[in-house]
Amino acid sequence: MAKAVFQLEPLTCPSCIKKIETTLTKTTGVDLVKVLFQSSKVKVDFNEAQLTPQQIETTITKLGYSVLSAKVS
Repeated sequence: MAKAVFQLEPLTCPSCIKKIETTLTKTTGVDLVKVLFQSSKVKVDFNEAQLTPQQIETTITKLGYSVLSAKVS
């Protein structure tokens, strides 16, 4: 299991959290998603055999949020 943290542009509404968490939770290979509203970060635990960090970033971008940076461990 790998972990990634995506830094987004500042989030403006609490509904953004639900939108991101719901979409990513339904994505195959994603185990856990946590959106931190105050710091505008998305923490994701995922299975590297099923999903790449780039695919997660693309999903976030398609939802309308700009990813400023990503850190994978």
